[in-house]
Amino acid sequence: MSGKPALVLLTPHARNAAQALMTAFPAWEVYAPDEAALQHALPLGKVTETIAQLFQSGRPVIGICAAGILIRAVAPHLADKQTEPPLIAVASDGSSVVPLLGGHHGANLLSRRIATVLQGIPAITTAGDLAFGLGLDEPPDGYTLANPQDAKGVMATLLRGGGIRIKGNAPWLAGSNLPIRNDDGALLIEVTHRSEDGSPEHLVYHPRSIAIGVGCERNTKPVELIRLVQGVIDAEGIARDSISGIYSLDLKADEPAMQELAKWFGVPFRVFDAATLDSETPRMQTPSDVVFAEVGTHGVAEGAALAAAGPEAELIVPKRKSDHATCAFALAPAPFDGATRGNPRGELHVVGTGPGDAMWLTPEARIALAEATDWVGYGLYLDLYPQLQAGKVLHRYELGEEEVRVRAALDLAATGKRVALVCSGDPGIYAMATLVFALLEKEPERKDWARVAVQIAPGISALQAAAARSGALLGHDFCTISLSDLLTPLEAILERIKAAAEADFVIAFYNPVSQRRRHQLEMAKDILLQHRPAETPVVLARNLGREGERVTLTTLNELDIDKVDMLTVVLVGSSVSRAIELPDGRRFAYTPRGYEKKFTE
Repeated sequence: MSGKPALVLLTPHARNAAQALMTAFPAWEVYAPDEAALQHALPLGKVTETIAQLFQSGRPVIGICAAGILIRAVAPHLADKQTEPPLIAVASDGSSVVPLLGGHHGANLLSRRIATVLQGIPAITTAGDLAFGLGLDEPPDGYTLANPQDAKGVMATLLRGGGIRIKGNAPWLAGSNLPIRNDDGALLIEVTHRSEDGSPEHLVYHPRSIAIGVGCERNTKPVELIRLVQGVIDAEGIARDSISGIYSLDLKADEPAMQELAKWFGVPFRVFDAATLDSETPRMQTPSDVVFAEVGTHGVAEGAALAAAGPEAELIVPKRKSDHATCAFALAPAPFDGATRGNPRGELHVVGTGPGDAMWLTPEARIALAEATDWVGYGLYLDLYPQLQAGKVLHRYELGEEEVRVRAALDLAATGKRVALVCSGDPGIYAMATLVFALLEKEPERKDWARVAVQIAPGISALQAAAARSGALLGHDFCTISLSDLLTPLEAILERIKAAAEADFVIAFYNPVSQRRRHQLEMAKDILLQHRPAETPVVLARNLGREGERVTLTTLNELDIDKVDMLTVVLVGSSVSRAIELPDGRRFAYTPRGYEKKFTE
């Protein structure tokens, strides 16, 4: 089972069951109609389309609804039972849980968990589960079946009365009803971290119990590190599916070769501080004083492998070297989740949420907000999307604390957290993205900041939203000018207004006024009236996408400064911009695409 499960409910009658599951499984995404009044739920949209899209994306879908609704939604998209995700129907009162698809890809196990939470009955129908309490092609988390194509035949033999032998540690089989006959069973289940060939009589399971520690010189080519590690795996006969993660020193969190190595094996990359690695020195086989003097630990590769695999781990492959890289392998006595050991590379997502309407939130921004551990930002912006706040740590700041909040976001990300620095509109337009890079340049000594992965998630800007609400005023060349003189001298602002007026740009004015600053917009109006007609269209757009939205279409001559506040963006057309009124009374402004000075009727 892969992908974040999605819980879908269609009516308010399913609300109690949904809330119970949301409490038990807080990481799930929930889709519900508005009338269900579920906090943190995402808009359901068109039912069949939503269910189909979730299913096609490979995510388990749990529908608190009739089974037929789910079946009809996904039926056109059924193609490969080996890859399709679980599809589960839950009665609205929680009395029954029915795995419809993906029984041996997590649906049966997930159905049992859901039934336990709701005190209902899991309607399991697969033969192996009914006879023995499990499916051989559905091992628990931490184990991978190397030859799933043989599981059906083995199960068929068992159902006909065959016996089975167990080799290795298979604790999940202890509570089953399998006919285990270790003396004379014709079939074999083997659990091993070694690469073994299975057969129709021999199932091989690989536990994810190996930690690979790595070290390398800065900017070592990824191919060198990959060849080193893959060479050890091949030489030692280690199963690729037994690798739980790649580990190193925290100074290497941003090392490209290590990131590419983790991608190559499809496992997490995590790091430890030097003190943690050095505490493993008594268990290292090749400790080095030279390495200690350089980075504060007597061994990076061996130390990282042992720290990740745990106190009971065995160093099965001591340090191996290439020209610029090292690796070591440690084996834990049981599988472990590689993502829970050490710290990930910190991530800072500077997220543009748009003006405020949920329909304007881009998919990239929504994902960044949903997957973040922490949100940092101005309190008003953090509250724009309460449905995505579940499980997040919110760090609220006031207006004027821009640098403080960016520093806080970088500090959090430097500890390995996934941080969303939340901005309205687009983060690169008069927002926090610029300040992030300015601080990174200004303080190069903050090596922990430099190791953070920074990504900008663009958003719909206020000028785009204002233009869309009022027509198409940005149809030709345009520019934006902030009238705030907190960071830019007034003289420079006036020069830019004059230049834009002479060049006949459509202009979007940000920060047009504040409680104490009213004169800049009046000065801009006077300059513009010297270069374009008095009837030039002007759009005043306030609280776009939020409660109390107001969009007013006026003219340059009639522009009333008293009708503008700090929540307003002002669009001023060029000399050829037009205002029109349709028969039903609606009024719009647009700028023609031509280059003529005057629009020809």
